[in-house]
Amino acid sequence: MSGVGPALQATLAKLGIERLQDLWFHLPLRYEDKTRITAIADLRPGDQAQIEGRVDAVERGFRFRPQLRVAISDGSNQTLVLRFFHFRGSQADQLKPGTRIRCYGEVRHGAQGFEIVHPQYERLLDDAISVVEDRLTPIYPTTEGLGHKRLAGVIERALKLLPDAASLELIPSELCAKYRLGSLRDALLFVHRPPPQANLAQIAIGEHPAQQRLAFEELLTHHLSLKRLRAQIRERRAPVLRGGGEQRGAFIAQLPFALTGAQQRVLDEIARDLASAKPMLRLVQGDVGSGKTVVAALAALHAIEAGAQVALVAPTELLAEQHLRSFLQWFEPLGIKVIWLAGKVQGRARRTALDALKTDADIVIGTHALMQEGVEFRHLGLAIIDEQHRFGVHQRMALRDKGRTGDGIPHQLVLTATPIPRTLAMTAYADLDVSVIDELPPGRTPVTTVAISNARRGEIVERIRAACALGRQAYWVCTLIEESDVLEAQAAEVSHAELTAALPELRIGLVHGRLKPAEKQAVMAAFKNGELALLIATTVIEVGVDVPNASLMVIENAERLGLSQLHQLRGRVGRGSQASSCVLLYQMPLSGTARQRLEVMRETTDGFRIAEKDLELRGPGELLGTRQTGRIGFRIADLLRDAKLLPAVQEVGAVLLEKYPQQAERLITRWVGGAARYAGT
Repeated sequence: MSGVGPALQATLAKLGIERLQDLWFHLPLRYEDKTRITAIADLRPGDQAQIEGRVDAVERGFRFRPQLRVAISDGSNQTLVLRFFHFRGSQADQLKPGTRIRCYGEVRHGAQGFEIVHPQYERLLDDAISVVEDRLTPIYPTTEGLGHKRLAGVIERALKLLPDAASLELIPSELCAKYRLGSLRDALLFVHRPPPQANLAQIAIGEHPAQQRLAFEELLTHHLSLKRLRAQIRERRAPVLRGGGEQRGAFIAQLPFALTGAQQRVLDEIARDLASAKPMLRLVQGDVGSGKTVVAALAALHAIEAGAQVALVAPTELLAEQHLRSFLQWFEPLGIKVIWLAGKVQGRARRTALDALKTDADIVIGTHALMQEGVEFRHLGLAIIDEQHRFGVHQRMALRDKGRTGDGIPHQLVLTATPIPRTLAMTAYADLDVSVIDELPPGRTPVTTVAISNARRGEIVERIRAACALGRQAYWVCTLIEESDVLEAQAAEVSHAELTAALPELRIGLVHGRLKPAEKQAVMAAFKNGELALLIATTVIEVGVDVPNASLMVIENAERLGLSQLHQLRGRVGRGSQASSCVLLYQMPLSGTARQRLEVMRETTDGFRIAEKDLELRGPGELLGTRQTGRIGFRIADLLRDAKLLPAVQEVGAVLLEKYPQQAERLITRWVGGAARYAGT
């Protein structure tokens, strides 16, 4: 395209824009309404508004940090303050009293009335005619070295080259008619050039028909790309793993409980996959405490009996260590060699572990370290990934590639304790077969949940004293808003000091992310063995900790956590035969969302219901985490808002893959391009 030289091309490439059509589909994040001037007297807090006036006064302040305050008025007997924290001296010189100015930004309450912090602004000549924009201004994602106005200008020139509707459309006309899909060309022109009379409220929530038309195509492309990923992987070979079943039988016989019907059903599905020459791609979803680890162990035994090796990777050392303890306890009596490989395993221990992988190791358990260079297997037949949403696609592929032999790859089993609503799972995990363990083992006791204000903290301390006096154990979980190991550790240390002083008769442990792995493991082992009555912890104990005697969980600042995380933490209790309780300790005042979360936690222990509510309150990003095309970051679609489109998306996707594979490929190229590394590479 003319006007785009090599330097601009390189900058656009940082945004994934390499072709003309990439500019058409580089969609606005939001819009600014600069089609009118709002009088200062008519402003309301929270408004995004454009104001025109004259500078009355300028003040530089340095009380806490440098700031520039500019007061303007427009003849309506009201004043608006423009406040700048980052400014140059020349700005203050340019904004002298009497200067005519136009500004745009979000209005909020200030110390002396309404103000706008860091507004967009321009100086106007005294005799200049006031001309406003003739349509809403789209705001695009941009990058360093590319100003917004320049990018908008390039996109505007690209839109003049937009082909006719028939040439642009990739979804066959009969499908467009059946599912009442409007013109893609019209939708693109609308979102890039919304007219001034457009319904701003509708646009703001993404419900305009033009946005919905584009969201449909983006969701369709996401679905197709995952189906293509699956097809590419399934074209490869995998080792046929049958095994005799003797070790599995011995393992089941030593378990102190019988498998549930749900566990057996999922194991049958896994066994069928492992006995096939096509790679298994199976996700096992199970609520907290449903017995996923036992299923993973039996899947591992199935592969080991057939002469293959198994790798089990977990996202944190704490979870990986929990798996290690369980598998050593279960597998060593069966003569199976279990080895450990994490980032902290160095020197001779690492060399010994790596040598064992090439020779006589049956199963290796570890963290991201399993995916690093230098890790080689004798015959990797099964890769098991726990809490899979915490791993990026490149990490999972790196593990899979450890077992590549020619065009052969290992089977893959991924586990998650984050239940996903079915409709969402069909779209988010279109590349995987999904198995659900929807039955809890017998003997699990329901957990009673209460929400109590922090003002009654003393009562909770006495409740812990009473429970521990009966020989039970308790958790006290400290949470912070800030994503900081240091701050979380400090908060946990303060709580540990307070509770040690309040409960001198109890042995109290402390575990947080700043401890060395060996220290963490020692504290957790002491708690599991009953040597500690109370464990003060950060959210590092969210997954993988199994202490059946722990029957009381206190979660401090519970209002700060999402529902799924609260549910994961609550799952640490109720693992034995004793009646168990979870106390959600909250700080007032509670937001409406926080109140809803606590109410849901009190009402139900059903992980799937909690997941649906969490999705409703927080959106899909946090619930699903990283997926095949990177973190789910749609340009215009929203999995929650657009869930109503998903059944049609899946139907259209199936038809495209069967009858119109070339159009499906072009759709993926249009929306995904070269951004994702797929299985065939």
